[in-house]
Amino acid sequence: MFTLPPIVESESRQLAVPTIPPQEEVTGDKEIDAVLWLQQVVATGQADLIAKAMEALKKIKTPMATLEKRYRDFVMAKNPGSLFAALSTFGFGDLRGQAERAVNRKASAQEAIARFGSEEACFTDTPAEGFIIATLKDIVFCGDSGFPQLTPDVKTGFQQASDFLPHTLSDCLHELRYWSDLYRLRHAIDSDCGDSLYEEWVRRDFIFHLMTTIRPRDKEEALSVMRFMLSDEDGSDHRDRTEADAIFLNLLR
Repeated sequence: MFTLPPIVESESRQLAVPTIPPQEEVTGDKEIDAVLWLQQVVATGQADLIAKAMEALKKIKTPMATLEKRYRDFVMAKNPGSLFAALSTFGFGDLRGQAERAVNRKASAQEAIARFGSEEACFTDTPAEGFIIATLKDIVFCGDSGFPQLTPDVKTGFQQASDFLPHTLSDCLHELRYWSDLYRLRHAIDSDCGDSLYEEWVRRDFIFHLMTTIRPRDKEEALSVMRFMLSDEDGSDHRDRTEADAIFLNLLR
């Protein structure tokens, strides 16, 4: 249920190879426009194009901090008073970091196609999503704010579906990683696809809730949970969750 489809390699399922984007005049500042173009090249995730972009970057002699400030001044002049506009300029010249993220995103997109067969299939409800949607169909789980909440009715609904309850902490980690991987693969295909289902939000909350009481089978399992809470595979830190203290105490008692 909480397992991604296996990877099936097929030449026909490979993503289209991107081409070098055209150079455009955006700001009128040649150096800034050059960096903006290099950002587009890096965003392709193509190793050979990225290598060329990094070589081209060496030809820009003005310090990146100076170019970033000039670009921020340009953006703020176009969008006075906009905090979001200002934030969008941070990391302007960090092409190496952008390149690493682009390569990882491309790898995830290729994995998504290899697992699901097509971009469209990536966004079809999985059996796990079908299960949580059906389980919560007649349960009100969004509060006055409109956001999902782990209510007693939600807990009861999931507990009654005993065939799909995790029985060990490793089971809990497996399911949480499933939801994270599903999100990662979908956003690699379409970064604007939006948030996960609200049903998933409360399912994840439910799993974290179970982790406060399911006892670790051994020290290795306890250590795995500890590492996950501090920094899971995607770098998330779960110490700010309301269940965090109870989970840590459960591991230590």
